[in-house]
Amino acid sequence: MAPRPARYPQQDSSAGRYIYCITDFLHQLTEGRAGEFYEMLSARYAHQYKTTYKHQQPTGVVFTLSCRTRMIWTYDKTEEVVFWGCVSVLLAALLHVLGLCSWWTVFPTTWLLSGGASLILSSLTVSSSGKAVLVTGCDTGFGNSFALILDRLGFRVFAGCLHAGGEGANHLRREGSSRLHVLQMDVTNQEQLDKAAQEVKHLLPEGEVLWSLVNNAGLSAFGEVEWVPLNTYRKVAEVNVFGVISVTKTFLPLLRRARGRVVNMSSVAGTIGRGVMSPYNLTKFAIEGFSDCLRQEMMAWGVSVILVEPSNFSAATNINAQQWISEQGDQMWGSMSEEVRADYGKDYFDTLVKFAKTQANSGEKDMTSVLHAMTEAVTKRYPRVRYHAFDCYYFFKQKAVIHLPEWLSDLLYITRPPLRQLSQQKTTAQTKLD
Repeated sequence: MAPRPARYPQQDSSAGRYIYCITDFLHQLTEGRAGEFYEMLSARYAHQYKTTYKHQQPTGVVFTLSCRTRMIWTYDKTEEVVFWGCVSVLLAALLHVLGLCSWWTVFPTTWLLSGGASLILSSLTVSSSGKAVLVTGCDTGFGNSFALILDRLGFRVFAGCLHAGGEGANHLRREGSSRLHVLQMDVTNQEQLDKAAQEVKHLLPEGEVLWSLVNNAGLSAFGEVEWVPLNTYRKVAEVNVFGVISVTKTFLPLLRRARGRVVNMSSVAGTIGRGVMSPYNLTKFAIEGFSDCLRQEMMAWGVSVILVEPSNFSAATNINAQQWISEQGDQMWGSMSEEVRADYGKDYFDTLVKFAKTQANSGEKDMTSVLHAMTEAVTKRYPRVRYHAFDCYYFFKQKAVIHLPEWLSDLLYITRPPLRQLSQQKTTAQTKLD
C-alpha cells in the first residue's frame, strides 16, 4: 500500500489524524483492502522499534524482548471491542424498534466506527523526548527488564534498587545507556526516598520532567492464616502497601507538575482471593483500592493512575524462591502454638509446604505480556485504568470469581487437586480431633 504523506502529515492534530483514519478505513473497506489499511495504520501510528535483544535476568531467566510499541492484540482489547459491539446491538435495536433505521445498517456501521475509534485511540503514543520514568524494585524481575526497555525507548530512567551495589544494579549499569541512573531505594526507608527525590531533581536536565512513576517493588509470602506470624503480615504490607504509598507521596509533586502518571503493579491476586496466600493477597487488594482512590483525586491535576495486573509469573520473576519458602515454613512451624500444630498436623503442614515449592516454578516463564502492558501504561496517550497481563485460564477465572455466585466459583476453582487432597486431610484431622 503506497504511503500518503500529503494526507497524513506528522504535524496533524490527533483529531485530524483520527478523522483521516476513519475516512480512509471506510474507503479501504469498500475496496476490500482493510488488511492493507491496518498495515499502514500500524506503520504510521505504532512507531515500531526494530531493536530486538536477548536479555538475561540476574535470576538466570533468559528471554527475548522486542522494543516496540506497536499495538498487540490482548484480552483487554477483545473486551473493549465486544463492549462496543454490545452497545451497537442495543442502539441498532432501539432505532429499529422506533422505525428510524434498519438494524442491519446501524449495527455493523456503529460497531465498526466505535470499535475502530477505540482501537485507534488506544494505539496513540506519547513522545519519550523530555520525559523521565522512575521504576522501583529494579534489582530483578519485571523492574530490571522494564528499566532497560524504557531506556531503549528513549526515556530517562531512574531505576530504584534495594541494593544499588548488587548484581541487578550492576547489570543495569552495563546494559543501559547514559540516560539510565541507578538509585539506592528501599521503599520502606523514608530517608532513602527523600535522598532519591533530591537525586532525581538534580539529575533531571533543564526542560525534562518526571513523567511516570512505576511502583514495582514487591514481596510475597504464603501460609494459612493461623500459621503466618503477624510480623510476616506487617513485613509484606510494609513493602507492598506502605512502600507504594510512601514512594507515591514522595514523587507526586513532580508528577503533578508534569501532568504525568502513576503505574502501580498489582496482580490478579488483587481481584481473586486464594487460600494460603493471604499475606500477599491482602496487599494487592489494598493496592487496588488505593489506586482507585488516588485516580479520582488526581483527575483534577491531569495525572493518570494505572494498574497492571499480571497473573502467575513466579517462574519468570523468582518471587517465590524455594529457599524463601523453606525459611518461611520453618518460621511458621516454629511460631505456631502447640494447639495449632496438633490440630493441623505435621503431615498436612509438610504437604502444603511441598506444594508451595512446586508452585514456585509454576506460571509463565516469558514476561513479555507483562512488560508490554507496563510499556503501554507508560507510553500510551490514552492509557487504560487497568491492564490485564494473563492467559485464557486467568481471564475466565477472574470473570467467574467476580461475577458468579461464590459457591459456584469455589466449586470450579477451589476444589481442584491437589487442594482437594489437602482439604480432605484437614477434614480427617478435624474428625480425629472431634
